[in-house]
Order: sequence, then C-alpha cells, then structure tokens
Amino acid sequence: MPRERLSIWVWRASFPPPGRHLHFNGGITVNKTARPVESAGGTFHITDVYPSIDAGRFPVKRVAGEPVEVWADIYRDGHDVISAALAWRHEADEEWRRAPMTLHGDDRWGGAFTPEQPGRYSYAIEAWTDEFASWRRRFEQQPATGGDRTLDALEGAGMLTKAQAGSPAEAAVIIKQCEIYLQTGEAGALLAPELKQAMAGSQFRTDLTRSQLFPLVADRPRARYGAWYQMFPRSQGKVNGEHGTFKDCIARLPDIAAMGFDIVHLTPIHPIGTQHRKGRNNAATALPGDPGSPYAIGSADGGHDTVHPELGTLDDFRSFVVACEAHGMEVALDLAVQCSPDHPWLRQHPHWFKRRPDGSLRAGEHPPQRWDDVVMPDFANEDAAALSHALREIVLFWVGQGVKIFRVDNPHTKPLPFWEWLIREVQRHDPNVIFLAEAFTQPKLVKGLAKLGFTQSYTYFTWRTERLELERYLGELIGHPERDFFRPNFFVNTPDILPFHLQSGESWMFKSRLALAATLSSNYGIYSGFELLEHAPNPGREEYLDSEKYEIKVRDWGRPGNIKPYIAALNRIRCYNPALQQTANLRFIGIEDGNVIGFIKEAPDHGNVVVAAIALSRDSHEFWLPLGDAAVGSGDLRRPVATVEDLVTGERHALEWGGVRLRIDPERDPALLLRCLG
Repeated sequence: MPRERLSIWVWRASFPPPGRHLHFNGGITVNKTARPVESAGGTFHITDVYPSIDAGRFPVKRVAGEPVEVWADIYRDGHDVISAALAWRHEADEEWRRAPMTLHGDDRWGGAFTPEQPGRYSYAIEAWTDEFASWRRRFEQQPATGGDRTLDALEGAGMLTKAQAGSPAEAAVIIKQCEIYLQTGEAGALLAPELKQAMAGSQFRTDLTRSQLFPLVADRPRARYGAWYQMFPRSQGKVNGEHGTFKDCIARLPDIAAMGFDIVHLTPIHPIGTQHRKGRNNAATALPGDPGSPYAIGSADGGHDTVHPELGTLDDFRSFVVACEAHGMEVALDLAVQCSPDHPWLRQHPHWFKRRPDGSLRAGEHPPQRWDDVVMPDFANEDAAALSHALREIVLFWVGQGVKIFRVDNPHTKPLPFWEWLIREVQRHDPNVIFLAEAFTQPKLVKGLAKLGFTQSYTYFTWRTERLELERYLGELIGHPERDFFRPNFFVNTPDILPFHLQSGESWMFKSRLALAATLSSNYGIYSGFELLEHAPNPGREEYLDSEKYEIKVRDWGRPGNIKPYIAALNRIRCYNPALQQTANLRFIGIEDGNVIGFIKEAPDHGNVVVAAIALSRDSHEFWLPLGDAAVGSGDLRRPVATVEDLVTGERHALEWGGVRLRIDPERDPALLLRCLG
C-alpha cells in the first residue's frame, strides 16, 4: 500500500481532520478514574522483597513520619521494558497510594513511602509492561538502514490512541505530540522525552501483577528512643516503714527528670492479696506489717483496674500522670497477667483458673520458681474468650487514664496468639500504645514475641560483659532480619536481677555498664537504687538482699557517692545527638586493647556521627582509635572526619594518620563520647 494512502487511512480512522483540536471524547480515551487491572499471577516474578518478616507473616516495624525503603527483584521473560510501583495504605484507608520504583541494576528495584501517622499499614509491589517505552526502545535501537520506518512509527502512534490519561497534564502532552506527528509525519514527535513520561502514566496495564501484601506497623518516635526509670511507688516516701503514696511519687519527679529520664515505670499499683503473702526476702510466711509482693495482684479492694488504697485514689494516679507530663515524661505501668488468691476474679470467674485434683488452686510457676502467692489464669478454659476480653478491657481502662506504655511481665508464659490479638486490639483503639516484653527466656521465643507485636524487648545485655560477646550480640540484634522487628531495651539491672559484675559496688563499673546500655541501644533503663550504687546481694545469687519486691525501702536520694550527675550528663548527650537515638546504624571499631570497646553510630541522615570508646576493666587505657574510613554527611556532602569533639569536656582532637590517640581513666570516667566533625 502506498505510504500516502496508508497515512491518510490511519489518520481518518483515528483522528479528526487537520486544523481541528483533538477532543477528549475522540481517539484518545481520557479516564481519570481508571485503575490498573490487578491479577494474581502473570508474566512477572516479584521476589526477595525487603523489608519482610517471615515472608510477610509478621509486620515490619518502623516509625511514623520517616521514609520506608522497599526493595525487590522484578523480572520477566523477553526484552520489554518493565515499570514498577510501590503501593501502600493505612488499614483504615480504602484507597491505595502509589510511588514509582526505580531500577538500580541486576533487576533490583527500589522505592519508598512514608507512613504519616502511627498505625498498621500494608504495602505491595506492582509490575507491568510499559508497552510504549518498549516500542520506543525498539524503534531507537533498530539500525538506521534507510528503510521505510512508517509501519514502526504507526505502531507507536496507534498506542497513543489507546492511552488512558492519568492526569490532564499528561493528556495535553499526548494530544500535542499526536497533532505534531499527524501534521508532519515525523517520528521524532513520538520520541519526545515528555511523551515517554506522559505515556508511562497513561497506559492500560493489561498485564499488571501485584505481589502479596506485606504488613507494617508504624510506631510513634518514643518506641525507638527513650530512657526508662523503674521504681516501686510504695518506696517513694520519706519515713521508714511508712507506705509511699502517689503524692510522694509526684514529689520525686523533679529528681528523676533532672537525671534526664523519659519514662517513669511503676511496678504494679494494684491491691495486694493476703493469702500466702510473702514475707521479707521471699519468706514463705509474712509477718505482721509485711506489705507483700505487688505482683500478687488483687484483694477485697479490687483487681487489675483498681489502685492500692495506701497509694491513694484513682484521681491521685491521674494527678501523677499529669505531673509526669509537666516534667516531659511518660508513665509506664506493669501489666502482670496473674492474680493473688484474693483477686475478685476467683469469686466471679472461678473457671478461669486451673485446679489440682483435690480442687485446690494451682499456684503460679516459673520453673524453677514456685509462687504460692499468685495463681495464673487458664487460657485453655472453655470461657477463654471472655478472659481475653476482660484483659483487653483492663489495658484500655488504663489507656483511658493516660497510660500509653505497658511493661508486660513474663509474656512468654502466656499463649502467643493471645498477645498478637491483644496488641492489635489495643493499638487499633490507640496506635500510640507501646508494649515492652519482659521475657528472659530462650532467644527464639524472645524474638517470636517481638515478631508478633511487642514494640520493645528486654535482652541478654544484662549478662554480656566481655567485648567479643557484646560485639557478637549487637551484631545479631542489628543484623537482618532482626533489625526490622526487634527493638532492644538494655536494662542494666532490674528488681529481679543484680548482676554479679555490679555486686562489688565499684563506681566505674556502674558507669561503664550505664554508658554501654545508653549508647549501644537507643532504649535503655535502670531500676531505682542503681544511681546510689546499691549492690548488696543475696549471697551466691544474682538478686538483691532485702529485695524491694517484699518490703518498703526508704532511701536518701542525695546520698554521697551517687552517680546522678553522670546519668544526667549521659542522657543529655543522648538528647542532643540523633546518632544515639537509634540502634541499627552501628559499626564496631578494631581497637587493639581488648578491654576497650569502640564503635561508631550514625543518625539516619548521617549528619550526626558519634564515636564511643568504653573501658571494660578498671585499669587506665591508652590506645589508638582508627577512624580513617569514617565520614559525616550524606550524598555529595559526605566528607571524611577531620576532628573529633569530646561531648563531655568540649576538647577537640584533630585526626592524624586516620586516627587519634586517646586515654581513658575509668576511675574518673570509663567512657569517651566523641562527635565527628568534617
């Protein structure tokens, strides 16, 4: 067929006559509401998606307001051009939002989205053939032999007639280039860069393939960074033997705030049972006046939704919450799913608890320990759903009183599906609620609790003391996939644990452990008394003598020899250095002295870089700190480190030969914290 006749035939069949404008109801279909065709299968393979936990079974953890990078391998048969997009939405949204993905080589594609508010999200990867780009590449790559290219050009022009404009601007570009081609017959009009871009968003994606959905939880920033101070409310008074109150707790807040803590964690504040009450030092029989363990929850005065009468009233507790907020701190409550034999549930729901063959209640157990003053709810009973809902209502009750953080006691002794359900239910009600799992058990179970929803987790840091084991343990926590679901919280001590290395009471050791916890992890905590160097052990055991779990302890919080100024300085440094407010961007430095551990931490934008060197023994240490490959800044602004500034003294050291020689005197300060400068 002659060229002229072919051109006229296509023009008349598809386009209006010359000199007339192309209308939206003409050959180009404009459909602003068009959506891609989704298919379960197809030509494309979407594999090795990052981030994902157990192939999408559990949600990835991120922080609201910060970009989430997503990567995947995307490939198909043949040579056509692939396009891909990242689709995401909040669980409450009906519509999906999309962002383009970019090919980075070797079929590896990347994209990003930002969850704007706390909550649960889903994301997926979409891939399709960009038919116009494929035609364009074939047209451009075909050897210029001087042959007739009319059919090839008409193939591309025909694609424009099927376009479904994604926006008026894209439609305008397509219409304009169509008119130019029809008026000139020059294929260059079809090769314009702006047309390629407009067609990329305006084609009917007949082979669009979507990956499976991947879940993500976006938490508020406090989930990633915070300093915890744990205390027994009843011990905050000033008179020996006299039960403390919430008003006494309020009076303590300026002291705690001055040390720079973000979270005040209260052990259980509920009524305490009298049956089988424990005496001092866990004695089987209590003497008159012994207050019992606050973990034996429940009495005639009430259960988990009641405050201990000697602490005050619910209004007094609310006043405590408000006072914490005034000092820039939050309240964390213990959630202990256990009851004393006097708990109201024993009368109201006796079938919720296990009994032995003689009908007596089965005491709580945490092998090898046995707790006669508590009983455990039975999640296998026939009314387990009612039990679960009752526990949910308890958590929501305290959320209603202003509590947004819960430290869950021994969650590994309760069914994992219960926690997955409870955390989801509570966070649907309020996505700002944070759950910390207090579980010292086998590693895979600890990680399993983090996968199913716990925001933060206790760790084995408490017992990691040697440099090599610290480096190996941190390497595990910041590696993949742990870094995407496990947020460690490094407690240096707890009411249950006085580690052997603290039992000597040496100030340098307390400071060293504090510095390690506060700089290696962005979340860390101490149990009150640590600042006073309390260290009297139960002989031969990693626990406190005269444990506060069984008696009221009144302290002189200003006692000489305390390390409160050191704690305050450390928390202040954390506050002003974003590098220390995250855990994953951590790299260890090879210091020759095996009793000094060194590492570099970088803020997510790489603008703040902090180097730490911490002594693990009491001897003085002189060592070379190699920093030859350290850099500050991101992208084109990234530059080698030239100087380091001591964040305590302000002294600066210029790097020579890629490093700096330093000295640590642990008796003065076992930690050197240095800010890197370009």
